[in-house]
Amino acid sequence: MVRVVIILQVYLDNCCYNRPYDDQSQLRIELETKAKLFVQQLILDGKLELVISYISEMENSDNPFLLRRVAIKDFFQFAAVSIVETDEILVIANRLKQLGLKIKNALHLSSAISAGCDYFLTTDDRILKHHENRIAILNPVDFVLRWEVIQHE
Repeated sequence: MVRVVIILQVYLDNCCYNRPYDDQSQLRIELETKAKLFVQQLILDGKLELVISYISEMENSDNPFLLRRVAIKDFFQFAAVSIVETDEILVIANRLKQLGLKIKNALHLSSAISAGCDYFLTTDDRILKHHENRIAILNPVDFVLRWEVIQHE
């Protein structure tokens, strides 16, 4: 019997990358940080594929904190896919913006959709409220809980 292994693709938005630098005294932030670091380890272990985009790189380059900016940029080297701006991404982003997302968030989400990602991870409550049938939008903690179930199926 041959077992086919499908590697899921994940896209993390900017707030996920920056979560470890937030005030860890709040339980939610601490849990999201641990979950995000767990996801990063899954990527490093080859169990997940990371997708980034031009908006990931652009938003990170605007980070005023040099050490954070460099650490995040260094992690981008582990991306299996790097998405460039296309007309399709802009069309999807404009539709998402009309539904109430801010433009940078819409560009992140549309890049992930365009890439065919399985999961979009964010800690932004406004994005988490958005329902999208083309991709699962999850908080990193919820993703880890789902990952644990997937691994035991």
